[in-house]
Amino acid sequence: MSVENGEWVMHGLSWDDPYRIRSAKELVKWIKEVGFLPLFGNGVRGFSVEEHVSPDYWWTGDREQDPWEWREVIASGHEVAYGKFFGKKAGFISLEWLPYFANYRRDGYDFDSAWEDSRVNRREKLIMDVLTDTDSEGDIVWTDKNILSTELKQLAGFGKGGEKNFQGITTDLMMKTYLVTADFRRRRNKNGNEYGMAVSVLTPPEALWGYDRVTAAYRESPRESWLRIAARVRELYPDAAEAEIVRIIGKEPKS
Repeated sequence: MSVENGEWVMHGLSWDDPYRIRSAKELVKWIKEVGFLPLFGNGVRGFSVEEHVSPDYWWTGDREQDPWEWREVIASGHEVAYGKFFGKKAGFISLEWLPYFANYRRDGYDFDSAWEDSRVNRREKLIMDVLTDTDSEGDIVWTDKNILSTELKQLAGFGKGGEKNFQGITTDLMMKTYLVTADFRRRRNKNGNEYGMAVSVLTPPEALWGYDRVTAAYRESPRESWLRIAARVRELYPDAAEAEIVRIIGKEPKS
């Protein structure tokens, strides 16, 4: 996606290109093959959904052809993770690679441990407190609460007269893999009828796929996980500049 002559232009493949991804199902299959994938074009050529679909159907509302609609289908299917994972922009991570991203991005810390060590801030905790419960021993219990982000904003004390920058804080939590987008649903009026655009449902990945699966890479150092991720990008896109790789996946940790 780029700006040309003052207009946004989507890039991609021609309609009859045999390599064009044609459905949400095909896209999920490809994400599982490559491991992780930003939604929109970036500095690494070919490393995006955008560059492998037709540019003609974005934001048309056609559930069968519109990649913007596909992201809703894929998020709700829970076969891969969806969220703002790449330079605070949207993308997908397969369940095979999610543990490595979680280990690297969290620096090996669960959220409660990160809070105790002052590695996350108060506004992040306000949001996570709404989305998690604790058992009788004070340990976190992971449950998918299916709360619309509009409701989460209010429940966590954001909005008019309250805390600021809800969108920025939730983006930071997704970048740290403490949250993913589990679904998109439309709001309902007093009569129970749906209205407006679809709203995201945010939840901890542990609530969808289990703590053991999400944290399976904690056995290795965050740096080892980063090296795995960076090596995968280089393997798939050998011409990618190192600076662009770092911009997309993040900086190499020291340990």
